[in-house]
Amino acid sequence: MDIVGPLPAAAAQKKFILVATDYFSKWVEAEAYASIKDKDLTNITFWNFCSELNIRNLYSTPRYPQSNGQAKATNKTLITALKKRLEQAKGKWVEELPSVLWAYRTTPGRPTGNTPFALAYGMDAVIPIEIGLPTIRIKVGLRDDANVELGRNLDWADEVRETTSIRMADYQQRAVAHYNQKARPRSFKSRTLVLRKIFENTAEVGVGKFQANWEGPYIVSKTSESGTYHLQKPDGTPLLQPWNVSNLKQYYQ
Repeated sequence: MDIVGPLPAAAAQKKFILVATDYFSKWVEAEAYASIKDKDLTNITFWNFCSELNIRNLYSTPRYPQSNGQAKATNKTLITALKKRLEQAKGKWVEELPSVLWAYRTTPGRPTGNTPFALAYGMDAVIPIEIGLPTIRIKVGLRDDANVELGRNLDWADEVRETTSIRMADYQQRAVAHYNQKARPRSFKSRTLVLRKIFENTAEVGVGKFQANWEGPYIVSKTSESGTYHLQKPDGTPLLQPWNVSNLKQYYQ
């Protein structure tokens, strides 16, 4: 799950998209909102919803999209598709969002080799053109008993999902092997002095191109095996968010 925005203001001042992606099927649900606050995603209703569906919440560190790669890949695809549809009418992205979602759900993905629709529902989507110009699939389906057709789809779904699981595992192994060829692991010990990369929300106002790229030093107060670090200022004031090692570098006095 991730938040995309802010986008150009649309109807009802909607500027954000809340995107949720199923990790296995790649099925995407997206909804436009005028604003999204922390309390909307941390209230008891949301936690009860996750608990009922056995959803385990894991939070990624800020400014490190690789830790939530599936969500970021989905976001990039949706934004690219919206750009192609909007041209000059940027404020109409809310109206175009359902069409973009339909295209995404009915397009085969490289990791799965199948469409999100087929993996979610156990059958290929019936596209609009098949209504006016029936295909063999539609004609055969009309002749067969509905229960027989549903049973056939369920059998097909189990087989396809098993094949997809094997394909995804192989794809992920090859992706990891490719990444590890260039990856150089870095780590910091507790109490190490580090600099943190500066982003637009932490940049000094009015400096422009003369803005420094790093700020600090900060002290590493807590480390984790996932490559994230909790920082504090020299006076002991802790920073609110943990930071990934990719946004830090050692400070030399």
